[in-house]
Amino acid sequence: MFAPVPTPIPARMKGLNRAEICDKNFIEFVKGLGQGATGTPQDGAPVLPGSALDARGFRELFESQLISRHLDLMARVLRVQNKVFYTIGSSGHEGNAMVARAARHTDPAFLHYRSGGFMAERFRKLPGMDPIMDSALSFAASAEDPASGGRHKVWGSKPLWVLPQTSTIASHLPKALGTAMAIEAGKRLGLELPVPEDSIAICSFGDASANHATAQTAFNAASWTAYQKLPAPVLYVCEDNGIGISVKTPTGWIGESFRNRPDLDYFFADGLDLAAGYADVQRAVEHCRRTRRPTFLHLRTTRIMGHAGTDFEIEWRALEELCAVEASDPLLRSAQIAVESGVLSAEDVLALYESTRARCFEAAEAADKRPRLTTLEDVVAPLAPYTPEAVRAEAGRADYGERRLQLFGSEAALPENLPPRHLAIQINQGLHELFCKYPETLLFGEDVAQKGGVYTVTKGLHKAFGPRRVFNTLLDETMILGMAQGFANMGMLPVPEIQYLAYLHNAIDQVRGEACSLQFFSNDQYRNPMLIRIAGLGYQKGFGGHFHNDNSIAAIRDIPGLVVGCPSRGDDAAMMLRTLAALAKVDGRVCVFLEPIALYMTKDLHEAGDGQWLFPYPAPDQALELGQGRVYGEGNDDLVIFTYGNGVPMSLRAARAIEAEQGWKVRIVDLRWLVPLNDAYIAEQARGAKRIIVLDEGRHSAGVGEGVITALAEAGFGAVPLRRVTGCDTYTPLAGAALLVLPGDNDVVSAAAELARG
Repeated sequence: MFAPVPTPIPARMKGLNRAEICDKNFIEFVKGLGQGATGTPQDGAPVLPGSALDARGFRELFESQLISRHLDLMARVLRVQNKVFYTIGSSGHEGNAMVARAARHTDPAFLHYRSGGFMAERFRKLPGMDPIMDSALSFAASAEDPASGGRHKVWGSKPLWVLPQTSTIASHLPKALGTAMAIEAGKRLGLELPVPEDSIAICSFGDASANHATAQTAFNAASWTAYQKLPAPVLYVCEDNGIGISVKTPTGWIGESFRNRPDLDYFFADGLDLAAGYADVQRAVEHCRRTRRPTFLHLRTTRIMGHAGTDFEIEWRALEELCAVEASDPLLRSAQIAVESGVLSAEDVLALYESTRARCFEAAEAADKRPRLTTLEDVVAPLAPYTPEAVRAEAGRADYGERRLQLFGSEAALPENLPPRHLAIQINQGLHELFCKYPETLLFGEDVAQKGGVYTVTKGLHKAFGPRRVFNTLLDETMILGMAQGFANMGMLPVPEIQYLAYLHNAIDQVRGEACSLQFFSNDQYRNPMLIRIAGLGYQKGFGGHFHNDNSIAAIRDIPGLVVGCPSRGDDAAMMLRTLAALAKVDGRVCVFLEPIALYMTKDLHEAGDGQWLFPYPAPDQALELGQGRVYGEGNDDLVIFTYGNGVPMSLRAARAIEAEQGWKVRIVDLRWLVPLNDAYIAEQARGAKRIIVLDEGRHSAGVGEGVITALAEAGFGAVPLRRVTGCDTYTPLAGAALLVLPGDNDVVSAAAELARG
């Protein structure tokens, strides 16, 4: 290991911040390098004997390292002046510039926050781009930041195929693997990809993050995929600096954990030494591209200047240890290579160092004068784009009639020409339609292929469209949603299935922190449209308990930008599927289709055999508006019931008893769209109501009903007599006991009786 020893730190400097010390260390070290080699090596010649890196490549990598370093130093200085708003730096990790050099700018990259060197080097791939000014705008949270529009300091670039990441704890690893798999899937399906067919996905993270459950999910899925000989060209770059904030990684842990992991090909490279490390980085990149196998690059790095500007390491780390870490600064080694090889003299190195510093500060001062986000409208503009006219046109587009006719076999067999059917059948027919309409649609999840799902809702899709478009996954919801993002990144329309609502919760950060945040933090430059199907809610008979009767959607109600639709009947389901797919295609939205399990096979409403919950299938040009509800008993004002899902047939049954007992005419409003709630529609339906019941099959706390009541109160209906009927704040038990905690018909009737008593 190369470990140059800087000039000893005088006692007067021990109170200085470590950034200033590292800065001074570099200057003093270079001054002591002497004359170095005579003559300058040719651009194509090795920078040092035996190195795979030529002189030109080394010089450019060194320049990228210096840009990264001075951005860090600039951030530390200007943060205290409120000109910069982010100080997590890349110092000690500048060797990741080698990965950028060995890869292509069309290799989608998912980077962690210590990627300044990578970004500076990748900027070389396209002419006319300025890594310093672009980065300065991001540090300054300028509205002109080309990565996020001033919403966050992120490493990102649309032309350079760097998808902005705000997560730091490994949640980007599943979607990186999903993107790699999507590149291969797109080729198999003959789809036009937005990147070259031999592209790889690159994903960087730290040694501490490698221990996270989400990271382990991604590594396991990568190995699981490769074990079956399925191509998945993802390059996982573990930048091992030996510490996570203040918790040290056991020495040798990353190598021991990954060197012999099955079907995850391991490479090691010294990221502290450009001349020595580049050949190994190059081998890893070329191996991943050539073999199309998941590849793990263990890149040795260090961390200097602390975790961030607020991390005063001297308070918790021995000075001797800090000095040893700072002595391993990769820029010292690069300066030594520059002088020893004759690429640059010591004077040239110092001149380049100072000119880079000047460029970074000049850019930062300029960025500070550029406009920042000043209105709420500007901040949220890319979060949830919605173009109603375009969505309406796309949802009702029915120009795929020939393919549809071929699929169903004859005019007589078209769904709209069949007798009224129940919910599960019509969802199934709606999915078949989507596959005809959008050849880029993929459906995947647990048991969805040959079996057709545990409720047979996806039955026949595998046979009709083949295993390349309908396939089973490993039992891992995090990876299912990570794959969905990857497929969306590559231009496909993924329809992942989460088998039960309760299974979503261990994977929800893939929706909350990743999928729904991408448009916001990329200023709508990147989108990952998808339609997530989730079977859930309560009232299953004969097979229940908490995991199969989860009635709470609180976890998805507060995810910014998400759309959630919940049908109660088959015709609505078919039309909502068309609208959700259109929202994904036109506006890039992440959508959830929440399917009430207990209503899948429901055919009757009041009495067995009445067939009143069977409905004709809507023609393919019919769809719903986002936020559009359905009203039963239009014009009835004595009592208005707001509800959704299982609550709709429940309210219809209760209404018959209420009309008999109270003589009231009851109107029932099926919200259908739960996120975002249509407050204006709720207020419109409340107008003229003498009494209101809000029936929410979810729990008492944090349910949809709270949102409905808030909308009513804010619209001025607080004086209207109101009751809320909900489930209890408990988990759902098994068998008949479930009905003790879920609301029932009689609870609605009782609430009406309370309103009658005043």
